[in-house]
Amino acid sequence: MITGASGGLGSALADALAPTHTLFLAGRPSPRLDAVAERLGATTWPVDLADPDSMAAVVEPIVELDVLIHNAGVAYPGRVAESHVDEWRSTMAVNVVGAVALTLELLPALRAARGHVVFINSGAGINASPGLASYTASKFALRGFADSLRADEPTLRVTSVHPGRIATAMQEDLVAYEGRPYEPDRFLSPQTVARLTVDAINAPADAHVHEVIIRPNPAPR
Repeated sequence: MITGASGGLGSALADALAPTHTLFLAGRPSPRLDAVAERLGATTWPVDLADPDSMAAVVEPIVELDVLIHNAGVAYPGRVAESHVDEWRSTMAVNVVGAVALTLELLPALRAARGHVVFINSGAGINASPGLASYTASKFALRGFADSLRADEPTLRVTSVHPGRIATAMQEDLVAYEGRPYEPDRFLSPQTVARLTVDAINAPADAHVHEVIIRPNPAPR
């Protein structure tokens, strides 16, 4: 199951996993999500991360799950003094509480498969990013949840992926906030991050990749 698979890194993850996995693409129904599912022969799964009370009924049919990838997230560019409490609530609701709620509801299915939970975090989950106050806080919290899950569920593999800046629509919004021209070649491609994430998922059974840290290569391409 992949959340946030309608575009960007989420659809790149779906592309990379489609040859070897049966895909559940979780998220709010949308034409973009339907298009990814149709292209890959995947199943869409209606999950609203902002409504944790709805999740139990939605995921109840799933009895075994090999991999859960938390990729969905929101970001509101802004420094601390520019931020609003409503933005903090929304960021935490989707990026943290939604991920926690979905994981808790799927724990029995993950345990049954001795599965793998992957959190697409961020460099902002290791070092604070200027201009991304609420997003940074949410990613630190998500990292803490991943570490706790790993400690408390020894039959599961739990991986936090911390990419640098990726060439996505979210990145374009951030660059616009910074007042700079958007140059995709300066950032990681979604396909690169997806490939390295899948490498962690496909690691041999005796290996447990705790963290993957990826940064753009500054050398000319």
